[in-house]
Amino acid sequence: MDYAPNTDAQLQEMLRTIGVGSFDELISTVPEDLHHRTLDAPSGLAEAQMITLGEQLAARNASLKEQASFLGAGCYHHLVPTVVDALASRGEWLTPYTPYQAEASQGTLQAIYEFQTMVCELFQMDLANASLYDGASSVAEAAALSLRVTERPRILVSEALHPHARQVVSTYLSGASAVLQEVPSVNGMTDLEALGKALRDDVACVIMQQPNVFGCLEDMGQAAQLTHRVGSLFVASVYPISLGLLQPPGAYGADIAVAEGRCLGSPPAYGGPGLGLFTATSALMRRVPGRLAGCTVDRAGRRGFTLTLQTREQHIRRERATSNICTNEGWLALRATIYMSLLGPQGFRELAQLNLEKAHYARERLLEIPWISATFDQPFFNEFTLTYDEAVKPEAVHRSLAKAGITGGLLLSDWYPLLSQSSLWCVTEVTSREAIDRLVDVLKKAV
Repeated sequence: MDYAPNTDAQLQEMLRTIGVGSFDELISTVPEDLHHRTLDAPSGLAEAQMITLGEQLAARNASLKEQASFLGAGCYHHLVPTVVDALASRGEWLTPYTPYQAEASQGTLQAIYEFQTMVCELFQMDLANASLYDGASSVAEAAALSLRVTERPRILVSEALHPHARQVVSTYLSGASAVLQEVPSVNGMTDLEALGKALRDDVACVIMQQPNVFGCLEDMGQAAQLTHRVGSLFVASVYPISLGLLQPPGAYGADIAVAEGRCLGSPPAYGGPGLGLFTATSALMRRVPGRLAGCTVDRAGRRGFTLTLQTREQHIRRERATSNICTNEGWLALRATIYMSLLGPQGFRELAQLNLEKAHYARERLLEIPWISATFDQPFFNEFTLTYDEAVKPEAVHRSLAKAGITGGLLLSDWYPLLSQSSLWCVTEVTSREAIDRLVDVLKKAV
């Protein structure tokens, strides 16, 4: 293999091969002002001066330490116990890569095995893999698995599934002969009547989210029953923290349950990296993407751990691979393992209860404001959608909040044009009563 650096001629040949005329054309979908970004810094700075400049630039960012945030929509600010950082930062966790050689990777394999076990217990599912890249790719992998298992061409996706997840599913399936059909929502919930009419024997799976993107709690049990009547698979995308109170996917008959697991012991971190949780029933064990760690015994009868059921080659031979996923978010999975072991079942219940109570208090206070109303009259966990009167400009209101050191809810106009006057609000255990009361005071003065 030639490892010589690419010449301009080689670059042009590669561009022609993929069907573009220039590098600028290749990145044409990236906004032009991002094409050539340079750091606005004087040349010839000493190291100490450069560090000072970097600190000054970083100080212009508003962090969750300075601002009260009511943003959620898939990226949540939860308390991360100090011990998670302390244990996960130990040097031995930073060097292991892929545990192909079990005899040299027992620590890593045991951590993965414990992670899988805890996720199974939380979801009440038969098996969990060692994690995927993020929650959205887990949804897409579930869709791809459903196509392979059922050999059916159509997938039904709820309109109340997070738009980013729907986009990733669409991208994953763009090269497949599959049909992606959206099921509408009514009053913030998936329209189960429309779902029933759309379900036929050509449907591979139904994908729904709990709580959904509007914060509303879906009737997942009824949806699963409708789905199974035609022999289709039911895929549930869930919020792990909510499972301290809500029915787990295994209890209402999900065949595959996935989630974004960053909320388990990792900070929002500008939205990434993610931790894709993927669980399934034992019937799908051989079809699950990614790797699985198993527990066994050696010749002396001592307990040991190894990758099992899938070989490395399965992810290399394209025609036999279940997925292009050939690694996992090991460090974030480790953080989640530490976090879940610290909380335990009782801690999860108490955490979920705090989220629920604080969110309901916030909604009650916000509805005291005359120009704010509830968008949907549905049960919710820790997110809810509110609508502003037509005379109110949502962007102006949220700019006023930002000036007051408050990050408001997510404006939904880009995702759902019919909800141009609505915003999605999130409250977690870190949101204080004082922050909620201050939010209400600022909003009352904003309009």
